[in-house]
Amino acid sequence: MAAVETALVVGAGSAGCVVAAVLARDGVDVDIVEIQNDVTALGSGITIQGNALRVLREIGAWEAASDAGYAFDTTGIRIPDGTLVAELDDIKTGGQDLPATLGMERRHLAEILVDTASAAGATLSFGMTVANFDDEGAGVDVTFSDGTNCRYDVVIGADGVKSTVRDMIGITTRPEPTGMGIFRVFTSRPDSVERTDLCYAGPAYIAGYCPTGEDSLYAYIVEPMQDREEMPPEDQLAYMRELSGAYQGPWEDIRELMIDPATVHYTWFEKMILEPPWWRGRVVLIGDAAHTCPPTIAQGAAQAMEDALVLGESLLAHSDLASALDAFMDRRYDRAKTVVDASVQVGQWMIDDDPDADIPGLFMRTLGALCEPA
Repeated sequence: MAAVETALVVGAGSAGCVVAAVLARDGVDVDIVEIQNDVTALGSGITIQGNALRVLREIGAWEAASDAGYAFDTTGIRIPDGTLVAELDDIKTGGQDLPATLGMERRHLAEILVDTASAAGATLSFGMTVANFDDEGAGVDVTFSDGTNCRYDVVIGADGVKSTVRDMIGITTRPEPTGMGIFRVFTSRPDSVERTDLCYAGPAYIAGYCPTGEDSLYAYIVEPMQDREEMPPEDQLAYMRELSGAYQGPWEDIRELMIDPATVHYTWFEKMILEPPWWRGRVVLIGDAAHTCPPTIAQGAAQAMEDALVLGESLLAHSDLASALDAFMDRRYDRAKTVVDASVQVGQWMIDDDPDADIPGLFMRTLGALCEPA
C-alpha cells in the first residue's frame, strides 16, 4: 500500500508535473494548483540532458519531447573569431539509447508535461494557489486562494525558486546570487547551428547557443552580475547585440536574427541547497524550491525532474510517509548537492579567472556520476 492516497502539488512546472504523473498513474488522487492562468514558462529555450530525458521516458513523455526538440551528442568549443578548437562527445547521462542532449522551447516542454500529468489522471487548476494550510499530523487541511478547502495526505511544494510553500513551512533559506548575469535571446535557427557551441573567452564569461527545434534556438551571453531591472527591452537587445559583436562564426548568423526586443530575457545566476530534511510534517519541497544551481552545467531542470521521480517512487514504495520521505532524502540530497556545488564552482573559477581551474575535468566527473539513475 502506498504511503499516501491523496496529494496536492503546488506548481505545474517540471517538478510538479512529473511527480503528479508518477503518483496519478498509480492510483493516487492528485490535484495540481498553478498560480498562473495558463501554461507558462519563464525564458525561451532549455538544454535538457540525458538523465532528464530518462525521466521523461519513464513518465511517457519522451516521444513528444523528441518530436518537439532538437537532439545532439557533441559540444563545440570555439574562440571569439569563430574558429572551432574542439569537438567534445557529450556524456550520455540517460544511457546509450537516449541522446546526450535535447534542446527545447520551454513552452513546448511545459505543455508536454502538463498534458502528461493530465493524461495520468491528475487534476489541474490554473489561476489558483494555496492561501494557507493546517498540518495537524494525520493530514493537511488546505485553504485555496478561491476560498475552497480540501484535505490531503501530503502537500508537495514544487513552486520554484520563490517558493511560497517554503515560506509557509518556516524555512528561511533563500537563493543567493553567484555574481553572474545572463542575457538570453530566442531566434530562428540558422543552418550554421546544429548543436551547442561555447566560447569561454572574449568580453563575456560564456557566449553560447543551443538549437531548440528545426527552426528555433536560444543564444546566451554571461556577464558579471548587473542591475538590469530598469533597462528597457530595446536597450537589452541593443546591448546584447553589442556584446555578441565580439564573437564570430555562427554568432554572425545569429546576430542578424536578433531583432525582437520581446525575445530577450536577463536574469542572475543563483545558488541554494536546503539542508535536509526538505520537509516539515506532511509538506515536502522539491525542485528549485529545495535547491537552485546556476546553469553552468545545465542540470537545473534535470535535477528537479529527478527529485519528482524519486519522490513519487518513494511515496508509492513505502507504506508510511516518514519512511517514504527518509528514502527520498537518502536518494536525493548528496546527488543534488554534488550538482549544485559543481555548478557554482565552475562559475566561481570563471569569476576568479583561476589559471588552475579544471572545468572540463569537473564537468566529466559530475556528469559521469549522473549516468547511474537517481
